[in-house]
Amino acid sequence: MVNKVETSTPANTPDPIGPYNHIAKVGPFISIGGIAGVNPATGQLAGADVYSQTKQIIKSFETMLYSVGSNLNQVIHVNIFLDCMKDFDEMNRAYVEMMGDHRPARTVIGVSELPKPGVLLTMNLTAVTTE
Repeated sequence: MVNKVETSTPANTPDPIGPYNHIAKVGPFISIGGIAGVNPATGQLAGADVYSQTKQIIKSFETMLYSVGSNLNQVIHVNIFLDCMKDFDEMNRAYVEMMGDHRPARTVIGVSELPKPGVLLTMNLTAVTTE
């Protein structure tokens, strides 16, 4: 049996900055590629601080997951690529507010540079559908 890979970038989410879709889904497994804290309505960063950008990323994740039959409670693993580790606590504050009591596996990696000017972090995730 060959599993079909379905890819998409739903409406009301930031446009990809390269030649890719944000979501890849195979059966019940969902992968969402690196997302920055861009407000999809304006195309601009949600704020100049890591707290605002983190909240926007997770709002975008919610929209993306919903589009493929999932939600934040179905997240298995999150990778966070943080430009400055001094922002760790503020990132965590926004993360906890948005994720509620769900605590999937998580990795935080310090990076020296991100592709879009002003971006303080990006995140990607793996989830499953609710089916």
